[in-house]
Formats: sequence, structure tokens, C-alpha cells
Amino acid sequence: MFAIFNNFKVNKEMSKTDTTTPEFTGLRARLWPIHAHELKKFIPLGIIMFCLLFNYTVLRDTKDSLVVNSAGAGAITFLKLYCVTPAAVLFVILYAKLTNVMTRENVFYAVVAPFIIFFGIFGFIIYPNLHMLHPSVESIQALHAAYPALSGFIDLYAYWAFSLFYVLSEIWGSAMIALMFWQFANHVVRLRESKRFYGLFAVIGNAALVVSGPTVMFCSENIKHMVPAGVDPWQITLYLLMSTVVIMGLIAMYTYRWMHKEVLTNKLYFNPEEDGAPKKKKKEKPGLGESFKIIIQSPELGLIALLIMAYGVTINLVEVQWKNQLGLFCSGDKGLFNYYMGILSTSTGIFTILFGLFVGSNILRKVSWAKAAMITPLVILVGGGAFFCFILAEGLMEPFLQFFNTHAIAAATVIGLGIVVVSKAIKYILFDPTKEMAYIPLDDELKTKGKAAVDVIGGRAGKAGGAFVQNMLLIAFATKDVVAIAPIAFAVFAIVAVAWLYAVKALSVKVTAAVLKKKLETEANAV
Repeated sequence: MFAIFNNFKVNKEMSKTDTTTPEFTGLRARLWPIHAHELKKFIPLGIIMFCLLFNYTVLRDTKDSLVVNSAGAGAITFLKLYCVTPAAVLFVILYAKLTNVMTRENVFYAVVAPFIIFFGIFGFIIYPNLHMLHPSVESIQALHAAYPALSGFIDLYAYWAFSLFYVLSEIWGSAMIALMFWQFANHVVRLRESKRFYGLFAVIGNAALVVSGPTVMFCSENIKHMVPAGVDPWQITLYLLMSTVVIMGLIAMYTYRWMHKEVLTNKLYFNPEEDGAPKKKKKEKPGLGESFKIIIQSPELGLIALLIMAYGVTINLVEVQWKNQLGLFCSGDKGLFNYYMGILSTSTGIFTILFGLFVGSNILRKVSWAKAAMITPLVILVGGGAFFCFILAEGLMEPFLQFFNTHAIAAATVIGLGIVVVSKAIKYILFDPTKEMAYIPLDDELKTKGKAAVDVIGGRAGKAGGAFVQNMLLIAFATKDVVAIAPIAFAVFAIVAVAWLYAVKALSVKVTAAVLKKKLETEANAV
């Protein structure tokens, strides 16, 4: 696959370019700020990210279809609270153990391979034999009759194979991108390269979403016309989708191995001792308890965790209100609702790619980390705040909107759609890269175990935080109408967004200090 790189030669003049000249001008600086000799490093990293994100979209769509059409949408609440979150914690513990007993390379294989094996087994063995694996309908009905208060848990047991598929798919989304890919990228990408590489990684990630979306659509709907009579179309769909998951996973693992053989052995691309620091005796890796002690005592990790949780809470508060407006606008028409969700996904992918190519990567290269990191919370604070204000003032806006031959719900639907699209695109292009750049100056212990805890557990806490706030408000107000809780939800939204801005400012001081310290150490060692 990568034979075109094997005879790639780089002269000394080119290798110096990366550190001594401004490098790029004009359109090249905007769209492709990558040196020719860096392709051997950049392209494989892009392939790994593409494969992992392709699988993320396929699994995300499939897990919802399996659970909602069997146990009902209510089962998702039980799965996320009682299954996914504990599984995420368990994954972090196991991952920390693996990093203590295995090399960095082997940890990747040890984590990815079991997922790939399970999804292959699910599609070709478990699903075709569900009638033998799932409990009988009669036994489940008896459990529901005997323990009606435990119906949610009984449904998880009744469709345990789907529940397991859902949990592992959720862990894939949290672990493979936020942890496995970005940790590897942070390890091999130099700080001076990150400003040029990371913005384009976001573009590649969204290209994976654009490609995987039509793949799911074809395998789920178009394939029905090709299936012979008497054959379950959904079973064929699972055959195809799980085959793509396995193939993409194998490609990611092969590419990862190829990089270790052909790229990371060349000091032009990867030199852990390039800072000139003297070699230190290898220390024994700390145990799990000591690792968590280091993480808890790290103010940098605490601030990064606050960033992740703040994004999860704020975007969740905005999205729930928007989806409520969309539901009112569609008046129960599920097809129309799904059509707008399709517009959301497509628009987000296209906007993210265009913004990343023409704006995002240049922002990362030309402005300070603090300014780049501030953009996401500011956009969400301004956009989300405007949306909340529009919802709260719908009655006052109605006469004005009638002049334009529309009504408040329709306007809120369109405005909310635009705000969510922009917020998600900014998140992919600026929030994710700046968050990952904040890990680079940290030591190896914080980059591995610390990142695992922050990204997997912190990310899950952020998603659950917004849902928890709204759940408590709905219970307190004894209502199902989310508009009724909008004023308090808006107040929580504003407080969290301001805390987010504070965390960015505090973290920027620590990132700048860490980079300066590393630079001074390099200069001292050079002397």
C-alpha cells in the first residue's frame, strides 16, 4: 500500500526547511501546508484516522437501529447510564494496566483487535442465531409481569446481544478517536508540525463521515432491491456493514504497523531525543494508584477535563431545545424530522471540510493557542445564547415574523439548525485540535493514563452532564415540555460557557509556560 514511500529520499536542505523558513505562501498555505517530505508521515496518520472514524459512523448508526427497533428508545437511557459509563471506567482501568505491561505499539493492537473481532462475530454469527441466544418471548413477558418496575433492565437482558453491541460501539467512539488516534498523533507529531497537521486531520475526519454516511444508506436501503425473496434484508445489511468495519479496522492496524517499520525508525520523521536531552535511565512505570494520583494532582488535566465537560453540557442544552422545536415544526412527521436530521449531518460535514480547508488550519498556524481555543466557547456562547433568547421571546417575535410569512417555530428550527451546524463544525476544526495540542507539552505519564481518564471518562461525563441537568429540571417542574425549563437551562448554559472561557485562559498560561520551559531546556542542552 505504501510502497511509493519506500524509496523516498530527502536532502539536507529540505529537512532544514521545516524549522528555518515561513514555508508556505498563497493558496498552498491555506489548503495544503504540508511539505513533500512529510507525506510519508502525514498520509498514514490520515488513513488511520479515516478508518477509525469511518467505523465510528457505521457503528453509531447501526447501534441505534438495533436498540430502538427492538427494546425501544427508552432503553438507550438505561444503556448509557448503567452500562456505557461503567464500561468506560472499566476500559480506562484496563487500558492503564496494558500501558504498564505492554509497549505503546502493542497496546494499540490489544485494544483495537478485540473490538474488530466482536463486530465481525456479531454480524456473521451472533445475529443469525439470535433465536438461540436471546431469552424466549414467554420468559421475558413473565419477568415484565413479575417485576414491572424493572422493565428497563429486563429489556436490556431480553436483547443482551444488542445491548453489548451498543456499549462496545459507544466505547469505540470514545476510545478509538479521542484516545488511541490522538495519543499516537501527539506522540509522533512534533509541536511545530501540529499547527499544520492537526487542522487537516479534522478535514480528513469529516471526509470519513461524508463517505461512511452514503455507505450506511446504501447498505441499509438500496440493498433491499437486490435481496432475493425470503431473505432478511437487515441480515444482509449487517453482513455488509460489519464487513466494512472489519476491513477498515484491519487497514488501520496494518497502517499503524507500517508506520512503526518504515516511518518512526527514521529520525527525520520521529526522534524522541531531538531536544538534545541526555538519556535517562529507564524508570519502572508507576502502578494504577500512583497513576491516578498523578492525574488528580495535575492542574493541566483538570482544566482539559473542564473544557471537554463544558462542551458536552453546553451543546447538549442547545441541541435538546432545537430538537424540541424541530419536533413541533414537523408535527409528528417522523420522515420530515429525519429529513432535517439528514440536512444537519450533511451540512455539518460540508461546512466542516470547507471551514477547515480555508479557515481552520490557518487559524491554528497563525494565532496563539489561547486565541484559537477561545473561538469555540465564544461561538457556542453567542450562538446558543441567541437561540435561547429567540425561544424565550417567541411570542414577542410572532408579529414580526408574520411580516415575512413565517412563524416562530419554523424560524427557531432554521436558526437552531444553523447554530448547531456551526457549533459542531467549530468543535471538529478548532476545539479538538487545540485540546490535543494542550497534551503535547505534558510528560508521558499524563499523555497516556491522564489522557485516557480525561477523554474517555471526562467526555462521557460531559455528555451526561447536560442530560442530568435537564432531567432534574423536568422532574422538579413535573413537566415533559423542555421549553418550560428553558429559562433555567439558559442560565446553566451561560454559567458553564463562562467557566469554559476561564478554563481556556488558565490552561493557556500553563501551555505557554510548558512550551517555554521545554525550549529553554533544549537551548541549555544544546550549549
